Amino acid sequence: MKDTSYSDAQHLAERVRDTMFATDRCAHAMGMEVTAVSPGHATVAMTVREDMLNGFGICQGGLIATLADMAFAYACNSYNELTVASGFDVDLLGPGKPGDRLTASGRVVSQGSRMGVYDIEVTNQSGERIAVFRGRSYRMKGKQVVT
Repeated sequence: MKDTSYSDAQHLAERVRDTMFATDRCAHAMGMEVTAVSPGHATVAMTVREDMLNGFGICQGGLIATLADMAFAYACNSYNELTVASGFDVDLLGPGKPGDRLTASGRVVSQGSRMGVYDIEVTNQSGERIAVFRGRSYRMKGKQVVT
């Protein structure tokens, strides 16, 4: 008999991603795409556009934090639990320059019955680390997708 637990969990994570992304206005407005998802993991990418630049000519730090937060959201909801952020810390380590392709990769560190901890790393197209983000999640009642 074939073990389908991983493929079932992967399929569910993909359904959650598709359901969330369909109505994710922020991700669409910022040109973000969810490039990968699996149980407890997500990768979200965006290209730094001219309208994302601050007065120093680099990507506004809050937008980099938003990219990381998106990877966090997709990673912690990938289990089909209705999960929200309860807090996060972000360290901006380098600039996002015009035209840079930034990628936020998030993974579960710890997931309990109500609280979770996730680490997200934001890199540019050269693999240089732009930011690190640690998010804390809170699981509410309900599901993202009806199964």
